[in-house]
Amino acid sequence: MSAAEVGGVFHRARGRTLDAFSAEKEREWTGPFYFIQGADPQFGLMKAWVTGDCDNGGDEWEQEIHLMKQAIQAINKMNPRPRFFVVCGDLIHAMPGAPWRKEQTEDLQRVLRNVDSEIPLVLVSGNHDVGNTPTPETIAEFQQTWGDDYFSFWVGGVLFLVLNSQLLYDASRCPALKQAQDQWLDQQLSTARQQKCQHVIIFQHIPLFLQSMDEDDNYFNLPKTLRKEMADKFAKAGVKAVFSGHYHRNAGGTYQNLDMVVSSAIGCQLGKDTHGLRVVVVTAEKIVHRYYSLDELSENGIEDDLMDLMKKK
Repeated sequence: MSAAEVGGVFHRARGRTLDAFSAEKEREWTGPFYFIQGADPQFGLMKAWVTGDCDNGGDEWEQEIHLMKQAIQAINKMNPRPRFFVVCGDLIHAMPGAPWRKEQTEDLQRVLRNVDSEIPLVLVSGNHDVGNTPTPETIAEFQQTWGDDYFSFWVGGVLFLVLNSQLLYDASRCPALKQAQDQWLDQQLSTARQQKCQHVIIFQHIPLFLQSMDEDDNYFNLPKTLRKEMADKFAKAGVKAVFSGHYHRNAGGTYQNLDMVVSSAIGCQLGKDTHGLRVVVVTAEKIVHRYYSLDELSENGIEDDLMDLMKKK
């Protein structure tokens, strides 16, 4: 989905791909680049969290609007521009069918229109976007509003896969949709092995794990049995990193050669981290990432050592 608009409508991921990038032109490695990862703008959570009523609160989101505007202003100032800006889920707080969902959606779309038209937007579905237990109807609503809930795209020889992690977490009300994503993912990973792409990177809302593969199941990670199955599948296919949100704190760990990166929120913080964004530099050999507070990024931009990585061909 690109920030550009046609007739007042966002370009969306359709047909399981992103029209902002030409697959033919982007399949070859052309040198280092970077992108920006954010997560959980979640319009409405800050008020709901303060009042202690996360189910029924959230009738104000001016703070989140301000933070999202600050994030976009920081991104728009970057030189060179990032190749894209990905938001890893929980775009708004109101669950499907809840009050203020329409208003939160419209306000977020209005703010996102300020992203520079040359910086494509990549939007990932979260549990608040499709429901903790999604249905065909809630996923169809997301697709109509924001675009496909899972898709792939190429940038500079790197294959990016966007997953709907709610289909992994609880697909009890839409098993056929989970099966379809599973089959699609297997095909994409097979393509990655055959085409020998420079890297494979995955975006999803819920992390595989927060710190280690063996940690106990909780609200913020995928169930242990599925977690191991997915991580083994990713590692076997050569996936270098999985970027996620959901935790509203920074976390992460490694499994085999797979880097699990958990980024804190643009919006409500549940720990000691600051409202922020992650800068991700992709080089021929590795993926280097660093989390910045919105204030740091706005005032100082990207640090010199990361910028230097992008100069090495």
